[in-house]
Amino acid sequence: MVWGVLLFACKGFTEFRSTHMDSEITKKQLKEALSVDVDKLLDDVVEAMNKAKPGSIIDDSEEPVRDAAGQFRRMVFEKALELRGQSEAFSPSGQPGESDALLEE
Repeated sequence: MVWGVLLFACKGFTEFRSTHMDSEITKKQLKEALSVDVDKLLDDVVEAMNKAKPGSIIDDSEEPVRDAAGQFRRMVFEKALELRGQSEAFSPSGQPGESDALLEE
């Protein structure tokens, strides 16, 4: 009985995967999906650089630019997943179940 359920579940996942996860995305699709995010990244970098005081530009801007780039990196991955038909939200570097805890906060 357990094997039958397991085989059915595996077959169902394989069918789901072949219809929803094996579609390829294009650079054009991803670029269009990220246009707002690219603009936000550039705005954040420009703001960080312009707020930095002369003589301490690197110290004042490095962390805000790094944070903006990190948020953009996450958005690139999430948008690419969405385009592939994968709607599961998770951190690629996170532990299993971590996304559920983050959503509850």
